[in-house]
Amino acid sequence: MMSRGATRVARSVIGHMGPRYFSGAAMGPHDTSLGKLFACGTTGFLHGNPAKPSENVMVAWFGYGGIGSRQASTLALGDKKVEDEEEVKAVKSGAAGGATAAAGDGGNGNKEVVSYWGVEPPKVTKEDGSEWSWNCFRPWETYKADLTIDLEKKHVPVTFLDKFALWTVKTLRWPTDLFFQRRYGCRAMMLETVAAVPGMVGGMLLHCKSLRRFEHSGGWIKALLEEAENERMHLMTFMEVSKPRWYERALVFAVQGVFFNAYFLTYILSPKLAHRIVGYLEEEAIHSYTEFLKELDKGTIENVPAPAIAIDYWRMPPDSTLRDVVMVVRADEAHHRDVNHFASDIHYQGHELRKAPAPLGYH
Repeated sequence: MMSRGATRVARSVIGHMGPRYFSGAAMGPHDTSLGKLFACGTTGFLHGNPAKPSENVMVAWFGYGGIGSRQASTLALGDKKVEDEEEVKAVKSGAAGGATAAAGDGGNGNKEVVSYWGVEPPKVTKEDGSEWSWNCFRPWETYKADLTIDLEKKHVPVTFLDKFALWTVKTLRWPTDLFFQRRYGCRAMMLETVAAVPGMVGGMLLHCKSLRRFEHSGGWIKALLEEAENERMHLMTFMEVSKPRWYERALVFAVQGVFFNAYFLTYILSPKLAHRIVGYLEEEAIHSYTEFLKELDKGTIENVPAPAIAIDYWRMPPDSTLRDVVMVVRADEAHHRDVNHFASDIHYQGHELRKAPAPLGYH
């Protein structure tokens, strides 16, 4: 009795829903549309079709579950292929011009975004109106280097950590001198791949600390990331001057991997030691670029025209040479020397960096 009653209720529900959701048409041998498979299986299940249509229901459900779960579509496979092709065309159209498609909301004006690939950056021009040719930096990120900075200033080690930092840098310089010798172009390339790491590591850790403690950083996050970006631009410049060989690229991978992790741990354990190491590292960089200039003046290294990226980044005259590039890079390293020794002194005095204003824009 219970089985018979349940069957009657199911037949009544299907009878009311059938005209809207199911098709009662017979299914041909090649008809694989989801609606007809489901309708045939359901009808047979309720009316006792000997072909075991309940199995058809399961086949239809599992075989076309992707379509059913996606949008309850009754499209045949051929129609679905056409739909997929239209979606691909819509994405390509969005890439070309930021196309949008109207939503099926009854024409109330709302739209759904197909793709963000068509977002166009603002057109940037130089002061003379010509098109800006660099997307790795913008005109408002350029500057004129301060060549009047004191290059001879050095920090005298006082504490044990200071002496340890200086000893560490001197130790790291020995294999560099042995490997590159007087090939200062390649030496500069290697130096900048390492020098761009501390600012990024320090800025990242200060950023996470600021988030954890719900406090400002005093501008030091931006200052350290600015330092890292400046060092990276040094690398982009010297890549135009010296083409590294395959084994030099492999050496960069190894050195950067070791230095990044070592500096990361050092900064966590002792920020004042980490900044002091960078300060002494920049002092060695000043010495290396001074030797680079001597080789250029002697003619050992050809004084080629300055790369276009350097001319735009440092706002140099169009007729600038490699010597001019080395001069501005050396000035940048002197500024980084001052910033990191200053940061270390703040920690030595028992304060956090946020207590002292960061020297933003101090390249």
